[in-house]
Order: sequence, then C-alpha cells, then structure tokens
Amino acid sequence: MKMCDKIKFMRQAKELSQEQMAEKLGLSLNGYANIERGETDVAASRIQQIADVLDSDFMELVSFGERNVVFLTGENHSYNNLGIILNIAPTDFKHDLEKSQIIIDAQRSEIAHLKEIIELMKALNPRPST
Repeated sequence: MKMCDKIKFMRQAKELSQEQMAEKLGLSLNGYANIERGETDVAASRIQQIADVLDSDFMELVSFGERNVVFLTGENHSYNNLGIILNIAPTDFKHDLEKSQIIIDAQRSEIAHLKEIIELMKALNPRPST
C-alpha cells in the first residue's frame, strides 16, 4: 500500500474529512488532497505532522507492508532529516535483479564475441614491423 493510500485509509478510519485534516496541518484543502492522491512529494516533517494528527507512528506511515528506500542527512538522523526516495514492492527487487542478470550475461557474451573478432582481424591483418 502506498503512503498516500495509507494516509487516506487512516484518515477515513478516524472519520476525519480532508477539510479537517487540511485545517489541522495548516494546509489548503487542495494541498492536502494532493498528498492523498500522491501528487506531491511529502517532507519528513510533514509526514510526522500527519502521523501525529492520525495518532499514528511515522514509521507506520512509511513502512506498512512494502519496502522503502530512505536516506539520512545531517548528523542527528532524526525523522526530520529522513528523506523518502522510493516505495518499492519486494517483488520489484527480484524482477529487477533477474533483468539485470540477463543484461549482464548478454553484455559478457557480446564482449567475448568482440574479442574473437579482434583476434581474427589481427590474424588476417598482421601489423607490419617497424
């Protein structure tokens, strides 16, 4: 489940309207709606605010059954310095790994063929000695 879907689900479970959420977060209705539709990048500090309004935990919003790739910046590694890069389903990793292996194998095969061609060309056209 994507983070935006989790936020919407949790808001509805709390019986809050988008208008109420927007007001509690100090956002316009359109700004909050963009978050629920996944149309905007959400800063870690905003995710924490949303978690607080929903009586939830930051990590529950960003990791609810899927894998997230994150990076930490700064020296204190608090949630305020946490950046969410990607939400990737676990099956995506396996598919990407298999695809990468096929590409690597094809490139190795091509390199081997090119080396054979180079050796054949050298045999057919030896360099004159100087």
